[in-house]
Amino acid sequence: MREFIVEADGGSRGNPGPAGYGAVVSDAATGETLRETAEYIGVATNNVAEYRGLLAGLLAARELDPAATVHVRMDSKLVIEQMSGRWKIKHPDLKPLAAQAARVFPPGRVTYEWMPRAQNKHADRLANEAMDAGARGERWSEAASTAELHAAPRVAATPEPPGDAAAGAARVRDALAAGQAAAGPAGPGPDAASASAREATSPSGGDAARTAETQVGAEAETQVAMDAEARGGADAETQVEVDTETGEHVTAVRPAEAAADARAGQAVAEGDITRADADVRAAAAETPVVKAEADVRPAAKAGTSAENADAHAAKADADARAAKAVAAPGWAPADMGAPATFVLLRHGETPLTPQKRFSGSGGTDPSLSDAGREQAERAAAMLARRGTIQAVVSSPLARTRETAGIVAARLGLDVGIDEGLRETDFGAWEGLTFAEVRERHPDDLNAWLASPDAEPTGGGESFAATATRLAATRDKLVAAHAGRTVLLVTHVTPIKTLVRLALGAPPESLFRMELSAASLSVVAYYADGNASVRLLNDTSHLR
Repeated sequence: MREFIVEADGGSRGNPGPAGYGAVVSDAATGETLRETAEYIGVATNNVAEYRGLLAGLLAARELDPAATVHVRMDSKLVIEQMSGRWKIKHPDLKPLAAQAARVFPPGRVTYEWMPRAQNKHADRLANEAMDAGARGERWSEAASTAELHAAPRVAATPEPPGDAAAGAARVRDALAAGQAAAGPAGPGPDAASASAREATSPSGGDAARTAETQVGAEAETQVAMDAEARGGADAETQVEVDTETGEHVTAVRPAEAAADARAGQAVAEGDITRADADVRAAAAETPVVKAEADVRPAAKAGTSAENADAHAAKADADARAAKAVAAPGWAPADMGAPATFVLLRHGETPLTPQKRFSGSGGTDPSLSDAGREQAERAAAMLARRGTIQAVVSSPLARTRETAGIVAARLGLDVGIDEGLRETDFGAWEGLTFAEVRERHPDDLNAWLASPDAEPTGGGESFAATATRLAATRDKLVAAHAGRTVLLVTHVTPIKTLVRLALGAPPESLFRMELSAASLSVVAYYADGNASVRLLNDTSHLR
């Protein structure tokens, strides 16, 4: 697995004022510069420019290799501490930028380190070049940049062994333990955060996806630090420190020379973009992996006893409470607000579904069968009883649009179409069974099963490309529906990919998921970039 170093910076001449950012991606093993990027962004604060630089650097690294690990180095203690999970993000201009940055790579694949400004000359010069170009009414040009000529020689980092989900979780626990030991009895804030973090990472603790939310360390009020960031481009540093006697956070604006001795610890950042794999098994069992909190049953029929009617009423109340729990922010603090909750509905059956044939974006685009329409009606009835859906968005394919239309009509909502929710294009395999593909294209099938980068015969879409598309679609929809509950009507591969990315799970985890026709899954996305899988493959409404 490749490892990149991302160095980023941003500045504002006026804070707020004309602003720009710069970022550079280098090879961790050789120190070679692989990519430079910079942009003038108009009037903004230093902190917004710094976050924009971080995001640009991470995106550039992902373009080079979406499977790589990344070590971010910046001279903004604010950004490093917030992205490491030790400080909360409260400023509304920074929350969405931090959330986007956290999702570029999955958990455990990005680490953060503070460095003195004197060591960040390359990114600093790129940021100033971008601001200079903006002042001239021009765009920054990589070809004309001289930033690297004035940068200090790079020192190649020592490569680490390839990581996995277990290793990433272990690194989080190590960081939490180190933060707890460092915090000691300094004050109630860090101690409370430590307790929450210990509970979150214990076998019986709550939602593990909220780990970064409760990481210990200085949970500074960052508004003061952001507003106090030094003026004059990217040439000053704001420090937020903890008074060891009182536990209070003290903000001071310092020049780069005074900040050179401060160092930030490394921790695992949260995010969830990675190469995707997906399972297109020939058989799809109907048994749900995770059952709903409460099955939804038909209303009491005529002649039902009063006792049964009361039981149904109690059941309806339980359903309402369960629905509210799905949409609630869970462990998120009050300032985080409600998550964007995606209820993922796989379309109903088509004539190809019982035959277990490949049916993606490049085939005949079948409509629902009679059985599929009945499944959609049942899903619609259950969702109407729950009453939590606020918007409906569908893949553009016929089977999903038809399913979404049936549900939306029951809910009294319109259907939005998003191209990014379409199924993978299976190329020449469209309409074939798994056995037929193995017989006709054995080498291509074996390569496709072995690597998410392999494409189906005839130039279909790889699972890695599908994951990149779905991640971008997810980010767009999360930003558009913050705090809302949205029904996404889509397909097997998109739903499994979204669940896998939310979990930060390895590719082989997808071979342990089943996803039935017209099943429901739920994923909640928080403002800090974390995700929580609430439900998977619920088919209780179909029984």
